[in-house]
Amino acid sequence: MEYNHRPIHRTLREHNIVWKMLQTMPDLNSQLTDQHLKTLSKNVISETWVKGSTVIGNDGFYIILKGLARAEKKVYKNLIKENASTTSFIPQSFHRSVFSEDLKNTLVPEMEVPSCDSVLGQWSTFGTLEVTAQTESKTKQYSVVTEENCEILKISAKDYAKLKSEEIKLENKEKVKLIHKCPYYKEWPTLSIYELAPLTKWKTFPPGHVIVESGNITSFVAYINSGYCNIYRSIVGLVRLPSKKVKKIQKLVYMGKLNEKESFGEINVLLQVPFTCTIVTGNEVEMAIIEDKDILELDPVTQQLMLQTAKPTCGHLTDEEVKNEYLLKEKQKEWKNFKDKTMKNSLYYNGITPDFGKWNHYWTSIPRNLKDTLLSY
Repeated sequence: MEYNHRPIHRTLREHNIVWKMLQTMPDLNSQLTDQHLKTLSKNVISETWVKGSTVIGNDGFYIILKGLARAEKKVYKNLIKENASTTSFIPQSFHRSVFSEDLKNTLVPEMEVPSCDSVLGQWSTFGTLEVTAQTESKTKQYSVVTEENCEILKISAKDYAKLKSEEIKLENKEKVKLIHKCPYYKEWPTLSIYELAPLTKWKTFPPGHVIVESGNITSFVAYINSGYCNIYRSIVGLVRLPSKKVKKIQKLVYMGKLNEKESFGEINVLLQVPFTCTIVTGNEVEMAIIEDKDILELDPVTQQLMLQTAKPTCGHLTDEEVKNEYLLKEKQKEWKNFKDKTMKNSLYYNGITPDFGKWNHYWTSIPRNLKDTLLSY
């Protein structure tokens, strides 16, 4: 088998075979990304244990390739947390419960497992990818005793921790690059931006999603990585009814947009003042966001720096300017409707229907006097 070799001696083809094998393990592919599995497959090792050996599984995640083993302890927990840097696994041979996404984010109560289920056969798993302390309770929790000579595949917990650490560093680097490109942060010291990066989380919003409404305080500061958001101001407009009466209604006036590498929400979160505009996604938007509680826990120097450099979204627009913008757009809309209606009536008056010619020609071939005028491209 290809995984019998030490990682350094494997060929690219052998690494791929190990990767494909890890993808078939439910305990792995349900909780790790395909890219994680590919990286970990390059460091897995195969160990051989004789009958009666105690395999302590608190330093890695183990897959039995051959032989039988029995668990020393019958109580297990699911310690998986969303966005956690460490991961523990419940051996799939101990119980067959299916965990939903909601359950993954909570601690599962201790579960007593029947003794018949504590026997682990081929492709059974045990251990953890969490770097744990070498305590007696932890040792027993993840230990098994081999019933036969066993061949076991091991994924080191330290390798997984290193993988997560490198991933976090790369992700923070991307976040720093994004924040630095935003206009309010171009003059910021790099060290100050590095303080913000670990607090940010990626979030994607669908088109037409209302990020924040006028009069409300947003729950986060956002840095747009891709896509754009439309900015609207609320105004009381007049609408003419068929009965020739006029009715007041609340209308949203388009005032501009927030593009990629722009931010919003700093002033509103720090000073706890409501937005004066409504922000709606124009297409699918990916943002790096910092929640308000994290912003308010920043050191006073960083908070003051943010207040000095950032500006309220559309804060420079007065109510008079919004009204003028509304009247301008209404006039443009009325003119367009009048122009379209006039053109349509003129065309129909002369017997011309749009998209239809006035005459039909049923030529079986091109007339001779027209052949010379044809151009070839």
